Amino acid sequence: MNKNYYAILMAGGVGSRFWPVSTQQFPKQFHDMLGTGETLIQKTFSRLSKLIPEENILILTNALYNDLVLEQLPQIKQEQVLLEPAMRNTAPCILYASLKIQKQNPDAVMVVAPSDHWIEDEQAFINNLQMAFDYAQERDVLMTLGIKPTFPNTGYGYIEYGTQDENPIKKVFQFREKPDYETAKTFLESGNFLWNGGIFIWSAKTVTNAFQKFQPVMYAMFMSGFESFNTSDEKDWIEQNYADSENISIDYAVMENAENVYVLPAVFDWNDLGTWGSLHDKLDKDENNNTVVNARLFIENATNNIIRTDKDKIVIVDGLDDFIIVDKERILLIYPKGKEQEIKKITAIVTKNM
Repeated sequence: MNKNYYAILMAGGVGSRFWPVSTQQFPKQFHDMLGTGETLIQKTFSRLSKLIPEENILILTNALYNDLVLEQLPQIKQEQVLLEPAMRNTAPCILYASLKIQKQNPDAVMVVAPSDHWIEDEQAFINNLQMAFDYAQERDVLMTLGIKPTFPNTGYGYIEYGTQDENPIKKVFQFREKPDYETAKTFLESGNFLWNGGIFIWSAKTVTNAFQKFQPVMYAMFMSGFESFNTSDEKDWIEQNYADSENISIDYAVMENAENVYVLPAVFDWNDLGTWGSLHDKLDKDENNNTVVNARLFIENATNNIIRTDKDKIVIVDGLDDFIIVDKERILLIYPKGKEQEIKKITAIVTKNM
């Protein structure tokens, strides 16, 4: 196994569209959302460890989730868990982790990956990741794995590459924001657009140089703590300084500014598991397209629903179509699947008044 390979596993999100199962105290990456016997973060760690040494996988998460990470990934050490004392989006934490890795191994090549995505063909993922590692190890490039779109999804950002580009690894023309439905249809018809899955590959040197060029203030701030990284002084420095960094995503901070950005169209099935509807798409269904997780269901005249409860709860449904039904302790959610993007807003209102 290549000792120069590293991973940064992003595990700090709340997953509020999966409320009431996913909460700020216990987010979706720490749940077995698919009923596989493993939580999402455990599945992701296991997948990455097929190519990357376990000791080279860093977990970026909120300080609230330190104990959850160590409980679910007992094979890692505390120093592999990087705790964000404040939520500042993806750019600051990626720079922080990249500088730590660069200090430890200047020849490092790394992947940055979300901890809560679903990938069915893990060998195809590893093959694509190996190809990206090989490319990034030899070149000064910022790479991403793009997902071939299967329908005009308005919930994802898109990556556009040149129409004449016949290379397997494409030069990125531009990143596009989440489109409306008609625009998404034109993207799909064009054939040179990919979903942005938020999976990035680069060498430690390339990404830190990119931050130095495009985010000089942020880079200078973290470099002021470089001597403390990977030492006993690191925790104090992070707690005192991290919150001063700008709240900005890696896309806005670096990727949309750089010229040396490339994308590999992925060949594996992928789902970001961002909503109950996306979970419904991936789980087994009955003859009426209903998905059931844990519940003992008695159902009539009901179609296209997802029903999730605590184990063995008896649920009776009649006359509902295309609904999300989730029972979790003191909360019962019955919500139209077509409005699932609004759950995040409803969650904020409800939890504020609980």
